[in-house]
Amino acid sequence: MGRHFGAVGIFCFAFLFLPVARGSVVLRLIDIPFEHATRYHVWLGHLTMMLFSLHGLLYVIAWVIDGHLLEQLLDWKDTGTANLPGAISLLAGLLIWVTSFSPVIKLNFELFFYSHQLYVVFVIFLALHVGDFYFCMSAGGIFLFMLDRFLRFCQSRKIVKIIRVKFFPCGTMEFVLSKPANLRYNALSFVFLHVRELSWLQWHPFSVSSSPLNGKYHVSVLIKVLGEWTAKLRGDILNVSEAMLEEELPLKPNNKITASVEGPYGHELPYHVMYENLVLVAGGIGISPFIAILSDILHRVREGMPCLPRNVFIIWAVKKSTEIPLLSIVDMESICPSFSDKLNVKTHIYVTRESEPPLEEDNVQSTVTSSTNLFVSNGSAMSGLVGTGHKGWSGLYLISSAVGFITLMVLLQVFYINPYGISKWWYKALLFIACMAISILIFGGVVVALWHLWETRVSEREGHDDDGTKVDKVYHNENLTQQDSGLKNPLKSTLIKFGARPDFKEIFAHLSERWGHVDVGVIVCGPATLQASVARDIRSHSIRRERDHPIFHFNSHSFNL
Repeated sequence: MGRHFGAVGIFCFAFLFLPVARGSVVLRLIDIPFEHATRYHVWLGHLTMMLFSLHGLLYVIAWVIDGHLLEQLLDWKDTGTANLPGAISLLAGLLIWVTSFSPVIKLNFELFFYSHQLYVVFVIFLALHVGDFYFCMSAGGIFLFMLDRFLRFCQSRKIVKIIRVKFFPCGTMEFVLSKPANLRYNALSFVFLHVRELSWLQWHPFSVSSSPLNGKYHVSVLIKVLGEWTAKLRGDILNVSEAMLEEELPLKPNNKITASVEGPYGHELPYHVMYENLVLVAGGIGISPFIAILSDILHRVREGMPCLPRNVFIIWAVKKSTEIPLLSIVDMESICPSFSDKLNVKTHIYVTRESEPPLEEDNVQSTVTSSTNLFVSNGSAMSGLVGTGHKGWSGLYLISSAVGFITLMVLLQVFYINPYGISKWWYKALLFIACMAISILIFGGVVVALWHLWETRVSEREGHDDDGTKVDKVYHNENLTQQDSGLKNPLKSTLIKFGARPDFKEIFAHLSERWGHVDVGVIVCGPATLQASVARDIRSHSIRRERDHPIFHFNSHSFNL
């Protein structure tokens, strides 16, 4: 029984790394974005570790019955399965597993994150345990993950220029990052951000808050202070800004902010423009991708690009009214002066922890004032090697690495394993992993280098300096307009309710009567409870809906581990 559980576990292990290859060609071909694919990784991880745990437990029970537990645990056979590497692999896997449950992640994210780095120990010692023959059955997914990991490493070595940081009263920061003109993304994309001064290993995902039509040379993200990492980031940036204002240059080493970026990731198709009617449901900072969506739709309407939405209804639940100024990022009249003739935008804001507007303010709109600090860090435009990069180069990188791996294995078999009679299972497995790594570094590395040179030349041809000093005139114009107009335009058709939560049953019933039988796209970004509530009410409405009522299509846009 223990042997059978191990065999089934190897089968599950073969698929375990496929969903977490962020820029994988496979995920892009089947159009499953990374933030959705991680759910499959979670399910497969639980199943794999359950099977491996039963595998190890049953063997331990058998060895205890035989009275040879310690002897068997320390056994390292040359032919057959080596028990000691298997025990080490299982212990590493168990540590990864127990720290990956939701309560642990919420209490101590760093523990979850750093323990997951033990996957290297888990994989290598598993290979030593089962040998090259059984390990090769699951090596395909690991090879694709290694390909993706090397590409991400090459991209993330680049220090990205931070053009500007804007602070909002609620503690949220808007980062404007430099990017090359040929880097593609859409309004539903997200990036991973790394700040070396805060942590050498931690990467945190953030949805983009800008449309690709906002400008060619920058991308924006909203970062809300929710934990230690974001709080320290905000504090360090404020310290650097104060030093710049006091002209304390050059800055001290501990007063630098160096940002690296992975991505962008996400859907390559902008499915938010494929519905005539859109309902955008946000919770807190979940408004970030919807700011990008609204801006994208307005730009498409202005430029006459293909765009189906005619009705956009935004439902935003916030804890306090200080979060409302985030809407000032989108100046609808400035982007598309006559948008109201072609697009109907309604916004309902629910302030859940305030029963009435703040006493010191007669109108919530007057809370627009936000502290804005100009902040420019050294660096260049982000690299386009990962995420929605060039499919041709991605395919060539995959093919060259695979051909290189096969070539190395053939050469190794002909000139080393056969002539010298290498028969140790664990040693051949180690050589197998070494060939995978070397093929990616050498054969794949050549393609990555050529890809980088091609990307640099394309950027130069499009008139973008690699030092990241060029910023869109569009960005400056929109920024000045937003500072002048504040929330005046976004709040024209906005209803703010204090001390209330959205009643989705009532909302969907009202929209069904108002919009008729045309299907409605519902995109939700926020806490899991909010997503579950919306999904439940949509399911209930679909079951009871009348023939002339629309079908609500549920889409989740939240990154949850």
